[in-house]
Amino acid sequence: GSEQMLRTTKTQKSGRYYVMTSFQKPASPAHRGNTRFRGAMAAVLASVVLSGCGVVNNMIYKTTGDVMQGFSRNHTVPYLLESDDLAMGCAMSEATAPLLMSFGRVTSEPDQLAVMLYLSAGGCAEEQAREHELDGLAALRAMDAEEAEDAMIRQKRALSLAAKRYHRGWKHHNAFYGKPDAGECPGFDDDLGEFIYMAGLLSGLQALNAEIQSTSSIGVPKNIGSTVSRATRCLENDKWWGAPMALRATVWAMIPGALPEGEDPFERLEIADAQGEEAGVRISHVFHAIAAQNEGDEERLRDVIRSHAQAIEETPANEEWAFVDAMATDMIVAISDRLWMENTGHRTPMGQLGTFWDDEKEAVETMDLDDLL
Repeated sequence: GSEQMLRTTKTQKSGRYYVMTSFQKPASPAHRGNTRFRGAMAAVLASVVLSGCGVVNNMIYKTTGDVMQGFSRNHTVPYLLESDDLAMGCAMSEATAPLLMSFGRVTSEPDQLAVMLYLSAGGCAEEQAREHELDGLAALRAMDAEEAEDAMIRQKRALSLAAKRYHRGWKHHNAFYGKPDAGECPGFDDDLGEFIYMAGLLSGLQALNAEIQSTSSIGVPKNIGSTVSRATRCLENDKWWGAPMALRATVWAMIPGALPEGEDPFERLEIADAQGEEAGVRISHVFHAIAAQNEGDEERLRDVIRSHAQAIEETPANEEWAFVDAMATDMIVAISDRLWMENTGHRTPMGQLGTFWDDEKEAVETMDLDDLL
C-alpha cells in the first residue's frame, strides 16, 4: 500500500545473484534525522581511527627503531668486538645493515652504528677482491691469460663495491662526529664512541685506497688522506695500541709531501708495532705492511709478517678487542698469501705464517741405516 516501501537487496549465493523483496514502513522524519546524525558520527570516528592507525604505527616503528639502535650500539657491537670470527661479523653486517639503516626513515639516522656496519661490509667486499686477485695470480702462473684477465675484472668490481661501502661509512662518520677538517675534536661519550671515530677514519682511508685500486671513480675526496692524518690527533695513541700514530705514519709514507720535517714514518711505525704487540691488538702491523708495500720494500714487508706471526704466538689477543686483532691477522695472512702465490703458485701453508718459500731449511740430522741392517 501507500504506507509501505519496497526494499530490494541482492545476495550472492553460489556465484549467482537473487533479488529479495520485503516490505517495511517508511521511517519518520525524526528517525531519519537520527540515522543521518549517527551515520555522520560513524564516518568521523572511522576517519579518526584510520588516521590514528598511521600515527600509532609510526610511534611503534620509531620506538622499535630507537630500541634496535640502542641495543645494537650498546650490546651487539661490543659483543662482536669480543669475537674473533670474522666471517660471522661479515655476514652479520651485510645481512643486517639494510634492516638497521631503514629505521632512519622513522627515527633519527643511525649514523654512528652505520660507521661500523659499512666498515665491516666494505671489508667483506675487499676480502672477495683479494680472492679474485689470488685467482688471477694463479692463472698468470698457469699462462692462462683469459682467466687472469677475468679474475682481475672481478677483483676491480669487488674493489669498487668496497670503495662505495667504505665511503658510505665515511659520510656517516662525518654526519655524526662532524667533518674531521673542521678544526675541533668531537667529544666522546665513552671508549666505544672513540673507537668508532677511529674506525670511521680507517673507513675513509680504505675508501680512497679501494677506489684507486678499482680504477673507478665514485667520488671519494682525494684529500681524504691528509684529513685522516690530522684527525688522528683527536685520539689517544697509548690508549689505542699505537694505531693512531701508525695510521698517521702510513699516510706520511704514502702521500708525497705529507711527511713533516724531521719525521721518519717507519721509525714511528716500529714504535706503534711494539705498543700493539704489548696490548694484544696488532693492527699497527697492517699499516706498517701497507707502507712497506707502497715503498716496494719486500724485506721490510717480510719482517713485519714475521713479527706479527711471532707476536700472536707469544701474546694472546686482547679479549675486549679480539675482533680487531683477528682482522689484523687476516690482513697480514692476505699479504703473505699474495707473496706466496706470486712465487710458488699457492697460498701460505697452514701453520707457516712468518716463513717464506726461500728460507734456508734447517739441517736435519740423518742416520745411515746400512750399518744397522
